[in-house]
Amino acid sequence: MESGPAIFTGVVFALFGGGLLLWTAVRVRRREPVAAGVRQGTSAAVTTVASVAALVIAVWCFARL
Repeated sequence: MESGPAIFTGVVFALFGGGLLLWTAVRVRRREPVAAGVRQGTSAAVTTVASVAALVIAVWCFARL
C-alpha cells in the first residue's frame, strides 16, 4: 500500500473509531439512548464493537507503512 492512501485511510478510521467510542461513552454515562428503539446495553455493545474494529483497522493501516 502506498504511504499517502494508507495514512489517509488510517486517519479516517482512527477518527471515526475514536469519535464513535467517545460518543457512545458519553451517551451511556448520561443514561441517554445510544440508538433509537434498541435497548441501551445492546446498542452500546454493538457500537463499541464497531468502534474498536475501526481502531484496529486504523492500526493495521498504519502498520502497513
